Amino acid sequence: MTSQYFTYEKGKVIQALRYHFISRKEIKFMMILVNVFAISSAALFFFKKISPLAFLISSVLWFAMMIAFWYFLPTMIYKKNNTFKDRFKATLDEDGFMIENDRGSRGWEWNQFSTTLETPHFFHLYFDSRSFFIVPKEAFEGDDEHEARKILREKIKGKY
Repeated sequence: MTSQYFTYEKGKVIQALRYHFISRKEIKFMMILVNVFAISSAALFFFKKISPLAFLISSVLWFAMMIAFWYFLPTMIYKKNNTFKDRFKATLDEDGFMIENDRGSRGWEWNQFSTTLETPHFFHLYFDSRSFFIVPKEAFEGDDEHEARKILREKIKGKY
């Protein structure tokens, strides 16, 4: 199945990168840990067990982490990666996944992907926990999006 040519929309890509970061186990763990720390410091501050400065520092840490994962990292990756500024066509078939643009094409067999993740606007195709390719759902017209989802479920055995 071949898609139509597509480009990436900045806002949707940044949202997809947020999903990527938040779905990572180590980031989830760190966010939980910092949230527990912030709630504990708020409780300790309320019961006058810690100083206002300690509570302020824990709050600043929480805000800094949220800003980093929600705004800074996705925006920085978007700006650094020229892929998001190009125009592509994706092909999914029984043998694998291929992406092409005006300068050439590159294909991968399905066994080269470890997992896939579907978010509101994209299919994330993971090579490993840090390397992935995102394909906009808008690249597939009508029932082709459902067909793409079906192919991904059948061909990539990891988490969907």
